[in-house]
Amino acid sequence: MKTLRIRIETLDDVRSAVSRVLKSGNPEAEAGLSFASYEDMHHVLSPKRLAIVKAMTGRPPTSIREIARLVGRDFKGVHTDVTALVNAGVFDRGEKGIEFPYETIHVEFDIEAAA
Repeated sequence: MKTLRIRIETLDDVRSAVSRVLKSGNPEAEAGLSFASYEDMHHVLSPKRLAIVKAMTGRPPTSIREIARLVGRDFKGVHTDVTALVNAGVFDRGEKGIEFPYETIHVEFDIEAAA
């Protein structure tokens, strides 16, 4: 099962993870998407965009018009959201349409007490 792991982490965390992968000699790292803050993650993965991601999970490449039909929204709004998801690296845009090549999404982040 191919999983996209979404994390909230600092640039130093990302650098450390890349360093560990390089030192391990295992070039096949898991697919991941990192955000600097919960607010950044929520901006990219808003509820309407998550509905699009959910509709695309496990589907073959699909046109934006078909995605709009799947989620029951207008083409223009879905086009804007899909473009944002492509730009963020969540979706791929290919010759056959928009693709979400994952079967699951795993989101992990910590909430800490205010200082």
